[in-house]
Order: sequence, then structure tokens, then C-alpha cells
Amino acid sequence: MTTDVILALLPVVLLTALGMVLKHSRFLGEGFWPQAERLSYYLLVPCLFFHSLATARLDALPARELVTTLVLSILAVAALLVALRPVLKVDGPSFTSIFQGGIRFNNYVGVTLAAGLFGAQGLALAALCSAAIVPTVNILCVLVFARHGSARLTGRGVGKQLVTNPLVIGSLAGIAFQVLGLGIPTAVEPALRSLGAASLPIGLLCVGAALEFGPVRRWIAPVAASSAVKFLAMPVMTVLVASLVGLTGPALVTALLFQALPTASSAYIMARQLGGDAPLMAGITAMQTLFALVALPFVAAGIGILAA
Repeated sequence: MTTDVILALLPVVLLTALGMVLKHSRFLGEGFWPQAERLSYYLLVPCLFFHSLATARLDALPARELVTTLVLSILAVAALLVALRPVLKVDGPSFTSIFQGGIRFNNYVGVTLAAGLFGAQGLALAALCSAAIVPTVNILCVLVFARHGSARLTGRGVGKQLVTNPLVIGSLAGIAFQVLGLGIPTAVEPALRSLGAASLPIGLLCVGAALEFGPVRRWIAPVAASSAVKFLAMPVMTVLVASLVGLTGPALVTALLFQALPTASSAYIMARQLGGDAPLMAGITAMQTLFALVALPFVAAGIGILAA
């Protein structure tokens, strides 16, 4: 399993590195990257999630156990972070960045890994993971921003952030098609599949372009705290909950991989928009992406031990 994860990580590493090279070499104009990220976030990834969930054989997946494991472990870790808030000794905006770094995940990396490990089944599991995690994480993050961010959100603002999230909309629409037994029209299905497939390389290029390592030196302690929660507390809590609900096999592997993913570059955008500490968020994102290269194979090794 460890070897499989390392092999699945290779395209992630290469595409992320290529994104960094393209950004810093200025091969593409500065205006390209925000537009590419916008295209991926608002169209390509929602198409991927919608298509995967609408066409998946969910009856063959342990959906209830998987969703329960993911949601309960995220809630437990979020509660731990809130409880540790006084110990961290940071201001409110900085805490929002630590919180996002502890519970938010990178969809692009997760979907690529799951597809590389389990093929079509991995895509369905990844879409199901996203359908469970995306709403949960966004609700928690928006609530934390409303409480600790410098731009105070009203109740209406919180609601708007939740109901307009394109990843939530794509996931819920795919589940609705699945539950209602609706088929994607034959003329539309290939286009949706192609748009979804395009999200993976474009998204990883954008991840590489967004990495900023400069701020890390100024915030070693917050970066370390956020990363410890992400790569230690979250996987451990996921294993504990999974053992209670009986989650095993590829679904457990996918759940653990998703819970040990680095935080997404979209966390920086949210920090900028909702009054968080954006430079600290950029540092956390960059370092967690590097840490993931080491952490994910260890997670895979742990899965192998558990399965033995």
C-alpha cells in the first residue's frame, strides 16, 4: 500500500512542481492563475463531483459508515482546536488560519490519489468523501470566521457562504440524481466527464502556483500546531471513529487519505475574504503541502498494519 500511495503521489508532485515553475518563470501572465483557479473551483471540480456521484454505484459503497466516520472525526478535531485556542496564544484572525489548516483539505490531491489507487471506485469514494467533508468543513470554517475573523459576518452572510459554495452544490446535485434515479443525458455526459477530468491537472497546477514559503519563517509555532493537528490528530481520530462504525477496505484507505491531505489554496482566498490572517494561511498551505509528501506514505503504512 505504501508503494501504491507513493506512485499515486508522483503525478501530484510533478504537476504541483510544474505549477510552481510556470508561476515563477512567468511563462504565463499573472492574470492567468486567478482565472484558472476560478474556472476550476466554480466549474471543473463541481462537474467532477456531480458526474462521479450521479453515475457511481453507491449501493456497492459503505456510504453511511464512510460519511459517519468523516463527519464525526472532523467535528471532534474542530472541537479540540477550539478548546486549544487559549493555549495557542494567537489573535482571532491567526486562529482562523490555524483552524482552516487543521480541518480543510485539498480536493485536487485527494481525488488524484483516490483515482490512482482505486480507479473508478476511487473516484466514487472521493466524490462521496467530498460530499461529506465539504459542507461540514465549510460550515465550521464560516462559523469560526464569524466568531474570530476581523470581518464580522452576519447570519445572512454565513448562510450565503454555505448555500453558494459550488462544491457543495455539485456534490448535492450528484447525490440528488443518484437518489432520484435520474440519468445524465447522453449528449451531455461526455462533456461533463471531460470537464471533470480537466479539473485534476489544472487544479494541481494552481496548487503549485499558489504556494508561498516566505511567510513560514515568521510563524513557525502556528504552522507547526496546525500541521500537527492535520497530520496526527485528524488521522488518529479517523481511525478511532472508523473502528467504532466498522469502516474497512478501500473506503477506510480513502477516508484516511482525505483526512491527512494538506489544506487547500482556497483557504487563502477565504482568509482574504472573511477577515483571516492570509499571509499565515499561505505559509500553512505551503508547508503542509511539503509535509504531505512524507505524511501520506506513513498513513498508508499505518493502514497496512491495521489491515494485517
